[in-house]
Amino acid sequence: MIETVTESIDDFLTSNVTDSFVSDVERVVRAAAAAEITPRFRQLAAHEIQQKSAPHDLVTVADKRAEEYLTRELPALLPGSVVVGEEAVAADPTTYEALRGAAPVWIVDPVDGTRQFVHGDPGFCTLVALALDGVVLASWTYAPALDEFAVAVRGRGARLNGQALPAGAPAPGRDLRVATSHPDFTTDAQKRALLGLRTEGVAPRPCGSAGLEYLAIARGDLEAVAFGWELAWDHAAGLLLVEETGGAHLTRDGVPFTLTGGNALPFTAARDAATARRIAGLLADAR
Repeated sequence: MIETVTESIDDFLTSNVTDSFVSDVERVVRAAAAAEITPRFRQLAAHEIQQKSAPHDLVTVADKRAEEYLTRELPALLPGSVVVGEEAVAADPTTYEALRGAAPVWIVDPVDGTRQFVHGDPGFCTLVALALDGVVLASWTYAPALDEFAVAVRGRGARLNGQALPAGAPAPGRDLRVATSHPDFTTDAQKRALLGLRTEGVAPRPCGSAGLEYLAIARGDLEAVAFGWELAWDHAAGLLLVEETGGAHLTRDGVPFTLTGGNALPFTAARDAATARRIAGLLADAR
């Protein structure tokens, strides 16, 4: 069965995820941001911002309109595909189940880092990933206020603004820089696990936009992340970026993160396998 799934994914990549297809998706992502996000940056009215489940969990008219744009345009590029978007799932949680279906799935976070967006901070991005059978095949990470666009395709590497992102490893002798979950999005048990990172040789800090933290790993500005939630739209695009630049991801149980859920949390993604094992071990030892 595993070989059959691998063969179907390879065939799908070859047949569908062509260079022109990747460029077409980038065009749609840029257009969505230009139409619905950047005109509202630092221009939001109070009534265009709402709180969701926690004080730091916000949604704006830009999130909603950009997701509507992407939900309309992305399936047109790949007939038979479906969309799992953060705001659509908030309205109807059953739509998340499409991740476990047979159709190719677009995983969309229209504004990752909404809190930053609301406060006029440029550290936000639009995340789009394409998955099949729970495997992320391609991803697009766009930070319009920073003028950065990263693309990754499984087995073909990752690029930032058209330049290849090389694989790398942490510099010897330097503390491992690790971005960690905001307390609002961690349970008490996860908070205790994250305390395991407060040790010699590790320098944890609170995370910003998850998508940009993954990009920071891919470009070598961060060694790892340790996150206590598993919603696919926050992680799918970035995990592929990390993998395609030589990185790895592990849960507290020491196995790779699973897109469809059921992971032992917190989990980590890191610049290389050795760093992922170290961070996962520290999280596990703090049980």
